[in-house]
Amino acid sequence: MKTPFESQSQTRRKFYDATLSTVRTIMIERMAKPEEVLVVENDQGEVVREFMKDTDSINMYKLMRETLVYLTHLDTVDTERIMTDKLHRQVDGSEWSWKNLNTLCWAIGSISGAMHEEDEMRFLVTVIKELLGLCEQKRGKDNKAIIASNIMYIVGQYPRFLRAHWKFLKTVVNKLFEFMHETHDGVQDMACDTFIKIAQKCRRHFVTIQVSESYPFIDEILLNLRSIICDLGQQQVQTFYEAIGYMIASEADDGTQASLIERLMALPNQIWDETIQMIKANPEALKDVECLKQFANVLRANQRACISLGNVYVHQLKKIFYDSLQLYKLLSNSISAAVVVGGDLANKGPFIRNMKTVKKEILKILSSWISKATNPQLVYEYFLPPMFEAILLDYKTNAPDAREPEVLTLMRSVVERLEGSITPRIPEIFDGVFQCTLEMINKNFEEYPEHRTNFFLLLQAVNQKCFAGLLTIPGPQFKLIIDSIVWAFKHHMRNVAEIGLQILYQMFKNIAAQPADVAQSFYKAYYLVLLEHLFSVASDPTHSGNLNLFSTILAYMFTLIDDKKVVVALGGVNDPSDNMTFLQSYIQQMLKSAFPHLTESQIKITVAGMFQLDQDVGQFKEHLRDFLVQIKEFTGDDETDLFIEEREGLLKKAQEDKRKIQMAVPGILNPHEIDDMED
Repeated sequence: MKTPFESQSQTRRKFYDATLSTVRTIMIERMAKPEEVLVVENDQGEVVREFMKDTDSINMYKLMRETLVYLTHLDTVDTERIMTDKLHRQVDGSEWSWKNLNTLCWAIGSISGAMHEEDEMRFLVTVIKELLGLCEQKRGKDNKAIIASNIMYIVGQYPRFLRAHWKFLKTVVNKLFEFMHETHDGVQDMACDTFIKIAQKCRRHFVTIQVSESYPFIDEILLNLRSIICDLGQQQVQTFYEAIGYMIASEADDGTQASLIERLMALPNQIWDETIQMIKANPEALKDVECLKQFANVLRANQRACISLGNVYVHQLKKIFYDSLQLYKLLSNSISAAVVVGGDLANKGPFIRNMKTVKKEILKILSSWISKATNPQLVYEYFLPPMFEAILLDYKTNAPDAREPEVLTLMRSVVERLEGSITPRIPEIFDGVFQCTLEMINKNFEEYPEHRTNFFLLLQAVNQKCFAGLLTIPGPQFKLIIDSIVWAFKHHMRNVAEIGLQILYQMFKNIAAQPADVAQSFYKAYYLVLLEHLFSVASDPTHSGNLNLFSTILAYMFTLIDDKKVVVALGGVNDPSDNMTFLQSYIQQMLKSAFPHLTESQIKITVAGMFQLDQDVGQFKEHLRDFLVQIKEFTGDDETDLFIEEREGLLKKAQEDKRKIQMAVPGILNPHEIDDMED
């Protein structure tokens, strides 16, 4: 029996039925273009590929999509009726136009997940059959491009349907392979983009023998691989290889997986082997730009396959590993020789740029695979020795402009994956990349931005994963590490400053866990220096972000004094047990000389409060902010930046709350925003 509330709700809904149906029709007829659609009609009525994203249109689509999903929940039957009627009118020609078909298909794609699964499946069978028939019926390249674009958009939006209907999935994928030969602008791009989405969401279906099939569909794809990709551009081929990689990665049998990888990479390996043999026979061939582009394209296909295959890419990597390192050395020698003859101008020329591109691609492959490797011992024993020998010395001895920032990313991947086992080789890594990179980035805050970020991320990884390795570095070099951390948190790029502060906080915690002699020597050498730099930067108007991290570190440093963890005399001559009195006096003098406009009582209250509140980071932060506000009030600087982290926190919470609400309503989230990929 219905409750009075349910009866009243149904009565109200029935009262608005006609109005809501009109709204649904208007929304469907005027649906904005989704981001995934690349084939559009321009102002001259021509069908072209869209190169610039229209952010206004994308935002409008998101709003209209959400509205239409709610309207569908209110009356699924009416939504389906309107869409089906309009589709029939497209097929019979009574309402045929590019605009009408586009808006209808964009609307159909936008309500993915809003219907019950059985209703959605029945509805989509009708839609896809009608659209495939329309594609066969219409003549003219422009017509076919528009219809193809809409078919690809819709099937990409309904992975749940495709997973439940193998025959439709196979038909759709074969249709995508047809579209990959269509030379109309944008169609091939959309075909590849849709294919990789389907590969991610339905990956296991391709490596499983389906009902009424005698072998997995992946076998058929690999058998016809050359004919499928023969008309694709290089970037599209790379997307295709990544898509196939997702399928192969879902294969459970190791032997079958290795065989599939070999078949997938047969064509790139053939080109690779032929080009390598040509170089061995005639090293001068390496000066041919087309030869370099060939190498780059093969390596990019490998890198994209590595992204999706993950650890099992090792089967392919072993085949090209040593040749890749030999090629890396040859290219490095050629670049160095050209720079000696032509100087910096040669380094910026097209010939050298192509050489550097090949080097970058080799580094990306190694970094991608190592970050996903599941056998650290194999990495350490088999891959690391030749890799370090080829790459580290080259980086160290090269001219600054010839050093690849990807080397730092590769070293970071090695450290993060091998963790403690790489500790014995940390001095070797630092000898190869540390001082020479620091000399590149410590002249100013602008040059070599990629090297700058990658350098501090590497230092952060070493600090987190194998801190013991840092302690084996000689004293002068360790001081350079401390200097580089200070340089990082003084940086005007907020992300770099944040990394620097995170490194410093982690280092203090790491030091506290070391034997007493190690910890005390660190405190004696660096405690006061770091404290002074932290206060200097925290009170600098250009560094008002990261207040939370500044507060966390300063509170921790004061806690070390409170808890008698620092037992060396910080002042050099004072009694170690009197470090607190010394430190309070030291900070008061430091602040007094830096801010002479503050009264002595203001400074005393500030310093005393820091020591009283060091156990509660939240209160410590408020106390520090009050002090910074006093400074800014005198100098006339804007105080709003001191609250930036709170505003960011509120914004992040609002986004999280919104996403929770969206996840509770079927269809509100785009299917590709939901993590339901097949393992």
